[in-house]
Amino acid sequence: MNDQLEYMTGQVAKGTMTRREFVGRAAALGVTAAVANTMLANNAQAASHGTPIRGGSIKIGSSGGESTNTLDPALTASSVPLDNLRHLYESLVEVSAEGDIIPRMAESFEASADAKTWAFKIRKGIQFHNGKDMTPDDVLKTMQRHSDENSKSGALGIMRGIENMKIDGDNLIVELGVGNADLPYLMADYHLMIQPGGGMDNPGAGIGTGPYTLEVDEPGVRHGFTRNENYWDADNRGFTDYNEVLVLNDATARTAALQSGQVQMINRVDPKVASLLNRAPNLSVQSVAGRGHYVFIAHVDTAPFDNNDLRLALKYAINREEMVDKILRGYGSVGNDMPINAAYPLFDETIEQREFSIEKAREHYAKSGHDGSPIVLRVADGAFAGAVDAASLFLETAKAAGIPLEIKREPNDGYWSEVWNKQPFCASYWGGRPVQDQMYSTAYLSTADWNDTRWKRPEFDAMLLEARAELDDGKRKAIYSKMGTMLRDEGGLILPMFNDFVDGVANNVGGWSADPNAELMNNKAPIKCWIKDA
Repeated sequence: MNDQLEYMTGQVAKGTMTRREFVGRAAALGVTAAVANTMLANNAQAASHGTPIRGGSIKIGSSGGESTNTLDPALTASSVPLDNLRHLYESLVEVSAEGDIIPRMAESFEASADAKTWAFKIRKGIQFHNGKDMTPDDVLKTMQRHSDENSKSGALGIMRGIENMKIDGDNLIVELGVGNADLPYLMADYHLMIQPGGGMDNPGAGIGTGPYTLEVDEPGVRHGFTRNENYWDADNRGFTDYNEVLVLNDATARTAALQSGQVQMINRVDPKVASLLNRAPNLSVQSVAGRGHYVFIAHVDTAPFDNNDLRLALKYAINREEMVDKILRGYGSVGNDMPINAAYPLFDETIEQREFSIEKAREHYAKSGHDGSPIVLRVADGAFAGAVDAASLFLETAKAAGIPLEIKREPNDGYWSEVWNKQPFCASYWGGRPVQDQMYSTAYLSTADWNDTRWKRPEFDAMLLEARAELDDGKRKAIYSKMGTMLRDEGGLILPMFNDFVDGVANNVGGWSADPNAELMNNKAPIKCWIKDA
């Protein structure tokens, strides 16, 4: 029987037998459907990690693209621009799927005993797409650009902890006012992509050291990339001849494109169709739990959200379990109005979970003294998968508590440039960060450019700096616990759920592996995967 099952799994891999036929025939041999599907998954995983094949092309259908997108790494805020960055650029270091720091443009790094001074040794022999050699000076100027208060860089919050940067031979020297053992994680931030001259002259030129060069740039429509024949790490990335990112903000359109073979991978599979999609003979749904979270954010400095009782009323009025069940269909977990979950090191599992309570929502709404005028929540399909449906569920439970919530549906195009981080109450999405310091520094430090709730508390900032300097994990965990509790109880973040990253992938894609850092293998799937039948 084993030989027959092995033969059948091979036929599925070749496409001469469907998954459904395999399960049916396996059942006739006394194998349950669960075991049969596990065999197929294991076989597909083994095949995906075979020898890379060069040639062919990969097309990605991605949400999170707009006509206002740019190739400037500093301004990257959604999925399509990040897909583009992964093709074109590289950072000093990166975070592996296991949470380790992997050298990239820096071949090594080391810290002083107090973690205040760090040295990153810059690789030699790497060329930019324009033929210019990458130098330590290019690295220094890149970091200086993202430290500029006028840069509007998404990394500005994490760069503010740096007191001085300089070049010493082949090394970038980073000097901190307060020691930080997590600095390499901060330097892995996807905005900090190395550019010629730091990108000072033309940050959106698309010239980097990545495995692909820019061929087509049509923001809001598509982006095309040709393999970089001079790429320094060609044994590990850049296997296809040509890749294309198609902007498909509509979930139905993305799913249809994958099913028809128009694209080989898509992000943010709608959980409502994930199980059905996974039964298709030519593709599979890949999911992994991580740090991503679907949220509603309120500006705490803008009426009526400057009233904490009103914020608490909204937080108690949201039914988290219902959202996880109906929106995520089990592909996620309940949130607690703080951006940290058990996927983070030093997470405090003893922080009390906020529960849905109509009574407490009514109580806090009455205490807020709100005048009863509509509380406008702006939302779009592209904010996160199921965002409009989630807002509708929120509307109903808020109504039951007597809270006059009103939903305003915004167009996808322009949402991340005209609504998010500008309007006082809207749906949003965060992919999370590898460590708590980076998450808090990027979005909750008073001076962070991406502080999208306008949370500005000197005592919170002080605790963040204290945690950076504390090398004892137990004490550091206690500080992070205080910060998380403070943000949960007083912040403008309404976080009902942490999402799994759910992607759709064609079966002829090799090299796929789970990565909890972000969707599509931390947006590196098109540069790390290959086409089996290329």
